[in-house]
Amino acid sequence: MKKVSAGTAHTLPKDLAAALVGDKRARELWEGLTPLARNEWICWVTFVKKAETRKEHVARTVKQLKEGKRRPCCFGGCLHRKK
Repeated sequence: MKKVSAGTAHTLPKDLAAALVGDKRARELWEGLTPLARNEWICWVTFVKKAETRKEHVARTVKQLKEGKRRPCCFGGCLHRKK
């Protein structure tokens, strides 16, 4: 698998990494994000409880990156980042 950068407080989960590797444009956009912005996406994907919701968040991450979004919509931010 190609290397995909992680965030500041979280490691990149395998399902999100696989989705980004599978979409060249989304991966390029991901790599253009700041580490803090990548961290927000990772936290948004991983903080959910249901596997079904997580799959939806992974798919939406790829879609929204390609739509020009740099942070997840309507997400208050990662609670795990250092203040």
